[in-house]
Amino acid sequence: MSNKKDSILRGKFITFEGIDGCGKSTQTRYLKEYLDKKNIPVKITREPGGTRVAEKIRTILLNRDNMELKPRAELLLYLASRAQHTEEIILPTLMDGIWVISDRFADSSIAYQGAARGLGMEIVKNMSLFATNGLVPNLTFFLDIAPKVASERMQMQGKILDRLESEAESFRQKVREGYLWIAQQEKDRFITINGELSPEEVWKQIKHII
Repeated sequence: MSNKKDSILRGKFITFEGIDGCGKSTQTRYLKEYLDKKNIPVKITREPGGTRVAEKIRTILLNRDNMELKPRAELLLYLASRAQHTEEIILPTLMDGIWVISDRFADSSIAYQGAARGLGMEIVKNMSLFATNGLVPNLTFFLDIAPKVASERMQMQGKILDRLESEAESFRQKVREGYLWIAQQEKDRFITINGELSPEEVWKQIKHII
C-alpha cells in the first residue's frame, strides 16, 4: 500500500486465511466479539463476496454446476469480486476509522489460483494488487491445518461442499503449500497458527498478537 493511502486509512484491516475447514469463521467471530468489548468499531466481511455485485460473482464461483470453469476465468472472477469489494466496502470503511475483518482476501488467490491451479504465485500477487489498488492487510492470520484433518472436520459438520470444497485432498495440499510460501515471503504481516489446536487455544494466540 502506498504511503499516501496508508496515511488516510484510520481503521485496521485484518484477514483470516487457510484451506476450507481450518476454522476461519470461528476465529473471525471471536475477534469481533473481543473488539466489540473494547468498543472498537468493526465490520465483518468475506471473499468472494461482501457486496451485492461481488456476491453474484461468488454464486458463479462456488456453484458446483460450474465445474468446467477454467483456472484463468476463475482467477479473473475472483479479482473482479475483490476489486468491487475493496472499492465499495473495505476502503471506505477503513477511511471512516472502522476496523475491517475479512474471511479471505488476496492471499487466497495466490494460494488457490497461483499455487494450486498453477497460474504462478507472483503473477497472481501482482494482479491482486492491481485489483485492490495496492491495498494489503495490516495483519493476516493463516490457520494451518492438514488437508485430511480439514476434510474430517467438514464431514463431521455435515457440510454441503461447494465447488472449491469439492476439490481433491491433493488440491488442498497444493493450496496449503501456497500459503506456506506466502508465510516465508511476508513474515511480519502473515502469521501462521496451528489450526489443528482447539478453537480456544487458537484464539488465545490470536488475542495475544492483537
